[in-house]
Amino acid sequence: MNVYLSKASKSLCSINTSVMSFNRFKNDGLGNLGSGAGKGGGGGGSIREAGGAMGEREAANEEEYFYIKQRQQVEQIKKDIEFRKAEIEKNIDEITKAKAKLDKIVDKN
Repeated sequence: MNVYLSKASKSLCSINTSVMSFNRFKNDGLGNLGSGAGKGGGGGGSIREAGGAMGEREAANEEEYFYIKQRQQVEQIKKDIEFRKAEIEKNIDEITKAKAKLDKIVDKN
């Protein structure tokens, strides 16, 4: 029983250290947007490179802009899909009418 416990504690210890190293790796080099150059948020202009509250605010404004832009694009795509569905339905109706006319002509002959 004692051997089993020592093996279990060794495996738990190795799992624990691997989780700790993963957490350390996960947080390395990544900061919040707008937190300054070299901290994960740099390269976006002088305000964002400086970091601080203004950099974070500018990053938030930029994220909001792209979020709104993406929502507008999705709405436009949905409208385009609905328009194309209506066009397809109209074309299907025209095709069925044309087939009916063709069938009448063929039946007469």
